[in-house]
Amino acid sequence: MRWLLSVMVIVLWTAAAAHAASGKVVKVLPHYLDQQGRHTLSPSLYERDAYQAHLRKHPAEVSTLRFDVQWRGTSGGLKIRIEARGRKNTPPLVLEQAVKSGAFSRWSEVALSREQYQQLGEVTAWRVTLWDDGQQLAESASFLW
Repeated sequence: MRWLLSVMVIVLWTAAAAHAASGKVVKVLPHYLDQQGRHTLSPSLYERDAYQAHLRKHPAEVSTLRFDVQWRGTSGGLKIRIEARGRKNTPPLVLEQAVKSGAFSRWSEVALSREQYQQLGEVTAWRVTLWDDGQQLAESASFLW
């Protein structure tokens, strides 16, 4: 009888843990976008990094900033929240986007509008969080956050 009770407790505990909301922010890539909305000129990673370096050196060619976020989550109503601080003395900008979960990691793009980018100035620090119904599941932040 104890054996059966132990097995039932383990099964219920495992089922509860499987249904609990979980998530992880795997990677965050902030990319400058040019006037045509491109972050690279070709699909090569080397070319992407070279073009990003070019845009950093020539800020007049930059139209806005986009965050490419790789995340993983198992709950239904997930949101990605991005908080960004800029060089200008303004409060942090907060962007939220609803995302759909899946069994594997996913990529989501969250871009600042041109007006938001101009108001914020060059982004100096950022934080990306993954939320489920008001509960924070995961976080990733830049060094200066």
